[in-house]
Amino acid sequence: MPPLVDAAVTGLLATLPGWMREGPRIAKTYTFANHYEAMAFVNAVAWVSHREDHHPDLAVGYRDVRVSYTTHAIDGLSENDFICAAKIEKLRVL
Repeated sequence: MPPLVDAAVTGLLATLPGWMREGPRIAKTYTFANHYEAMAFVNAVAWVSHREDHHPDLAVGYRDVRVSYTTHAIDGLSENDFICAAKIEKLRVL
């Protein structure tokens, strides 16, 4: 399967507030009240990633967590990147 075309990426990004395209990736940084909340979010992301068998890159700071998705097998973005990002968005509203 080839990577998504730019028009598809733009349309899907419009459904994910705060997510940005960065070359062959989509990414968002989440900010929390403290380190405990940031780590709880990381653990929730790990659970979703395990269930979906699609794993993001995570960068964890004291109160910030940056999540980025790409599909390495196609060296670009797939629909699955956006599905997983949408599931991560649902975690933040809980």
